[in-house]
Amino acid sequence: MKLLLDTHMLLWSAAGTLPQEAEKMLVDGCNDLYFSPVSIWEIAIKKSLGRDDFKVNLELLWRGLLDNQYHELPITSLHACALNDLPMLHKDPFDRMLLAQSKSEGIMLLTSDSILRKYPGPVIYIAPK
Repeated sequence: MKLLLDTHMLLWSAAGTLPQEAEKMLVDGCNDLYFSPVSIWEIAIKKSLGRDDFKVNLELLWRGLLDNQYHELPITSLHACALNDLPMLHKDPFDRMLLAQSKSEGIMLLTSDSILRKYPGPVIYIAPK
């Protein structure tokens, strides 16, 4: 199965603090793991705002994801167009783009965001620890 991790899942993965259910999915060799530049962008913005939960070295995170066989999913115009089809259940532009990417590409979005799980489509919700 193809899994696109949302931003918090990526941060928890890097910190080794994933919920157990998510950890099992990530170590399953049958799953292909993806991350989006949207998450890197979100971390950069929230880190610059001084958010304590977004303190991470972005270059090390990015390199670590690639070194651990994560695939980078580029943002395309098709993904931007897919935003038109999403109901406004969630107002966070980063999460909406991650969902648009997952829907467009047929990739499951792995998230702990309770609002994202309300969308129809490829979302796997895992409660945070």
